[in-house]
Parts: sequence; structure tokens; C-alpha cells
Amino acid sequence: MKKVYTLLASVIMVGSAIADEGMWLPMLLKNNYAQMQQMGLKLTAEQLYDVNNASLKDAIVWFNGGCTGEIISDQGLLLTNHHCGYESIAKHSTTSDNILDNGFWAKSFGDEKSNPGLWVSILVRMEDVSERVNKGLAGVDPKSLEAKKAELFKAIEAEAKKGTHYDATVKSFFKDNAFYLFVFEKFTDIRLVATPPQSIGKFGGDTDNWMWPRHTADFSIFRIYANKENKPAAYSKDNVPYKPKRFLSISTKGVKENDYTMVYGFPGRTNRYENSYGIKLAIEKVNPAIVALRNVRLSEWKYEMDVSDSVRLLLSSNYAKVANYWKYFIGQTEQLKNLKVYDEKKKLEAQFIAWAKNKPEYASILPNFEKAYADYDPYALHAIYMREGIMGSAILANAIKYIALEKAVDKQDQEQIKKAVESIRKENEEFYKRFNTPSEQRILANIVRMYYENIPAAQQPEYMAALVKKYKGKGNQETFDKFAKAVFDKSFITSKEQANEILDKLNMKKLKSDPAYMAARAFYMNYNERIMPHIEAFDEINNREGGKYIKALREMSPEKNFYPDANSTMRLTYGAAKVYGPKDGVDYRYYTTLKGVMEKEKPGDPEFTVPAKLKELYEKKDFGGYADSDGEMHVAFISNNDITGGNSGSPVINGNGELIGLAFDGNWEAMSGDIYFDSKYKRTISADIRYILFLMDKLGGAQNLIKELNIVN
Repeated sequence: MKKVYTLLASVIMVGSAIADEGMWLPMLLKNNYAQMQQMGLKLTAEQLYDVNNASLKDAIVWFNGGCTGEIISDQGLLLTNHHCGYESIAKHSTTSDNILDNGFWAKSFGDEKSNPGLWVSILVRMEDVSERVNKGLAGVDPKSLEAKKAELFKAIEAEAKKGTHYDATVKSFFKDNAFYLFVFEKFTDIRLVATPPQSIGKFGGDTDNWMWPRHTADFSIFRIYANKENKPAAYSKDNVPYKPKRFLSISTKGVKENDYTMVYGFPGRTNRYENSYGIKLAIEKVNPAIVALRNVRLSEWKYEMDVSDSVRLLLSSNYAKVANYWKYFIGQTEQLKNLKVYDEKKKLEAQFIAWAKNKPEYASILPNFEKAYADYDPYALHAIYMREGIMGSAILANAIKYIALEKAVDKQDQEQIKKAVESIRKENEEFYKRFNTPSEQRILANIVRMYYENIPAAQQPEYMAALVKKYKGKGNQETFDKFAKAVFDKSFITSKEQANEILDKLNMKKLKSDPAYMAARAFYMNYNERIMPHIEAFDEINNREGGKYIKALREMSPEKNFYPDANSTMRLTYGAAKVYGPKDGVDYRYYTTLKGVMEKEKPGDPEFTVPAKLKELYEKKDFGGYADSDGEMHVAFISNNDITGGNSGSPVINGNGELIGLAFDGNWEAMSGDIYFDSKYKRTISADIRYILFLMDKLGGAQNLIKELNIVN
């Protein structure tokens, strides 16, 4: 492990650290440690991360690949966000047992609910493999680079897993300037233990999403189960609660302004080294297209959800997922403009051009970027319309899965036929549970119309012109309404029983003549054969020049603190609870209280409904000992920690290593944060752990869970 400290530490931990910016690899904090102590950290570096002994990193989990969670008891109790557990909560909800709306508090292990497909991973160790990967990539033709890289990664991962029950993955950092191996222990028996009603766990809904002040108790509770040897195992009634190496103690002391805060988690993706060409493309084309296409799904789903409670429960999970980043891209575009990020990038690039002028290895980077983006620009929208449009239509996305089956049958490859059939059957089990015909028919009509109107005709499949001609329209809404109706009237994909018949009999004639499959296949093949080559050519140049650009930036500014972009690997950020003023005449304090929940109440509005029991507890000031020293029940707080998507559910930890909050969101004024960090406005929004304890204890009556916790003051 010494090799790791000496290599990457010398690369990215140069100069003094900026407390509020940077997603740091926990094992590489040596150069930051002195500043962390000055700010209030009381732990040793080994208590933060230690590969040989229990440390804080052993209490942090990667939750189902998209969120973070933390272990909070010696019996594997796991805390994460309500929106991270939302899909599981919704799946367990019916009109007769509606835990999504009513909440759920398991009073015993036997009451806890299993969740097939849900998993968590705990980091075992991390190792630098840069030297080995770079040696293997030396002299490889650029066109074969990705394939060779994948081959090397696979070999390294296989070695790491050999003789163990561990998972392993190799990740690239700084666009292939460094490579690290991560070894995980993955658990798949994860059971739902508790959730507040969504009127509390999602209080404020889409209106308050990404906003401060916030009054949301965004939490849910699960438990990790293992076999009797404390090893990962598939679900079994014989499994027992997992005994962790480390779990977090919980502080009820509260958070004061400027108190030290650190956040552990698995941030998903940032692109802080993006160039000005990428910023311009995002503002002008990419983000507006994503917002418009997602809005189609959201509006049609919402219409049906408002009509029926059963449909609302059916679609609520999908709606929440799509809505979250629909609003995110609106905010990101707005803040990229407000903060003049394009101009800031151009200033940096002007400095770079002057610095690289007499350095042949770097002087061509920006001209190469410029040409690559110019060549890519005509196809950029097509990539978005395929991902967010065609694949955003449930019936087309499902139909595309049958292409692999057709190819396997054409080749008479029995093994591939079997795999394709099994894969489709498995995915169909979930697909038909969430398939709402009325909304999906309208979504199909609108998505295909928007594709027709916004994608250059020369890039469209011949199928599109034939479609317009067949339905005797002028490419207007009526044309595509007729098309969608015909698809839904005649396609086998609208019925699980008909789909199974196709799979049972391998009826290729019926498959190939199915209107949904014909449409999906036309879009898919056109994209793969005619559009993907342009995108792949762009990606090859962008990645190659991007890696060189980051390397050059580090050389240009050796005194600057560089950190790698987020890539779903464990990171730690540190900062403090901080106020901010977003605009003239507005100054926000760093916390909110239960009083604000009551002020926001709007009877009849599902986003701002307050349960009667919560109002009663508030009116009686029955806070159960969890109130702040000011006598108020604090609900949420903000800090200047650097987080992004994937940090949802991350613990906010004080200088003693104790849990004080649960990170769940960022603020509107800093929505550009994935691309550009603004230290003046960037804030992490977290639920105060005392509010969570109060709800568990006084609202949910879950004293059995409270007793499991190690609560300190």
C-alpha cells in the first residue's frame, strides 16, 4: 500500500488544500490532514482509512450502484436517503398496504421486507495499478486502446478476486493518467426496515427539489443480512444480521455555524476539467433537449397518476427518477449561464495557449478539441434523442431488447438464443409491472414527433419518411397519434402473455412484422450504423486530448491542488456548516426547523402535506430530547462540502467521527457544480440526524431501532 501513497499523493495532493472543494480519495489525505485538524478533525489519518484495521471507511456502503449508505449499528442497520430506497418502498406498496404514503417501521427482524435485486458493497481495499496498465498500453494503436484497456482491467480484476468472495473493478482517473483497483465485499440480502411517510421523506416534492431552505426528512432504513459466517449470501430465512467491522456512532449535540463537517460517499460523475466547447454544447443543445424529452414522460405519467391511486403507486418510482434530473438539467443550464462558466473556461484556455505555445506535445490540444467538437456538433442531438427519447419510450426500449434474439436466431447460435430469451424474460418480469398503456402510447407519439422535427432528415432512418407517408399526415401531431395507436393496437409488446408466446415459439416472422419492433429496430440500426461512428470518433479524440489536457494543466500550475473527477469510487470531502446569500437582500441561515414545515403546509397538496401526528407532536413541543439547545426541532442544515449525484445518503460526520446528518441534495444556486465548483454558493443540504431520530422515536414508535444505536452527546 505504500506505493499508493507515494504515487498519487505526489500527483494530486500538491499545495495547500481548499477545504470546501475537492472529492478526495480517503487513503490519500496525508497532505490534507493538517488543515483538516485545524478545522476541527480529532481523528487520526488511520481512523479515516486503514486497510488492515477497522476505520470509518468500513461503515460506508455503495448503495445499489447509485447512492451511498452508512452502517449505524452492530447488527448491520443501514441508513440512506428516502429517494434512494424509494423504488424498494414503492414495490412493497399496494392500495391495501400503502407503506409509501403511510410509512413503515419494522418492530422485529421478522417484519423486515426482502428486496430481490437490491445490493450494497463495502470497500475492502484500493490499490494503484497504474504502472501495470500503462506498461500494457504502451505502443497500442489508438483505435485498439479501449479494447486493450478492457482486457487489462479484466485480468487485474480476475487476479484480485481469485480465491475470494470479493468483487473487483479497475477505474481510470484523470482520463487515463492513473488507474486504481477497488476490491469490494458485495451483499445482496438487503431488507427494508423503516421509512417515514413520503409526505415527510419527500416533503416539498419537485417544488423544493434542489432548493434551500429545505424541510425534508429524506431517509430510509435497511439492514444488511449475511450467512452465519458473516459472509455475503443470497436471501435466506437462515441469514442473520451482518456484523460490521465498524459502524457510526450518532451525536445529538447538533451542528453550529462553522462546525467541521466531512462527507463520505460514492459520488457518481463530475466533469470539472471540461473545456469551453463542451460547456457551449451543453448550454445550447444538450441540456435543453434532455429537459424537453424528459418533460414528455413526466407530463404524461403525471396525468395518469393524478387519475388513479393504483397508477400513482405503479409509476411513482419511475417518475421520481426522471423528475430528479429533469430539474437538475434546468438548474445546471441556468447556473452555467449565471456564473459565466463559458467565459471562465475561455480565460483558462487563453492562459493555456500562451503557456503551451512552445511545447509541441501540448500546443495542439485546444485546436484538436475545436475540430472534434465542430465535427461532432451535427450529431450531438441525435445521441440525446436516442438515449432520452427513443430509449425513453418504454415500448421502444423493450422492443430493442429483441434485436439480440433476432441476431442469435439468424446465426442459429443456440447458446446466444438461450441467453437472449432468459434475459428478456427476466427483464419483462419488472417491465410489465410498471407498464402503463395510456401514458406510454402518448409518450411514443410525442417522442417520435419530436425526433422527426428536431433530428436532421439526412440522419433519420428511411423508416421515418415511410411512417409519415403511411399515416397520411404532414408530420404533425395527428400523424404520430395515428402511428402510436396502430403500434399499441397491434404490437405483442403491450402484453406479457403475447411476449412469452414469441419467446416460447421463437416466432421470428411475427417478431419482424411487429410494429413496435420494426420502429425500434429502424431507429436502433440507423443510430448504430450511421451515427455511432461519428460519436465514437469524437469520443476517441475527446478522451485522448482530455487526458493530455489534464496532464498539461497540472504541469502549468504545479502549486494548484488537483483532484480526480468523481467516478463512483469512495471519496471524502471536508468543510464546515456555512450560511450564504444567493442574491441581493437575501441571506440564508445554515439550518431549518420544524416550524418551517408547518409554515409550508398546503392542505390537499401532496407535496406539502403534514401528517396529523407530526402536527400534534409539534404543537405539544414533544421532541423527545432531540431538540436543539435553542428549544427548536432542527430539520436540516447546509455545509460547504463538495458532493454530487451518488452522494445521496452519504453520512455527514463531525470532527469526532460521529454521525450528525444525512446528505441528500445540493442547492439551486450551484447547480453547475458537476462542471464548475463555485465556492461562494456551493452547499450540501443534509437532514439533521436529530430530526431523523425524533421521527423514528416519536412518530414511528421504533424504540427497538433507537435501542440498537450508539447515541452520544
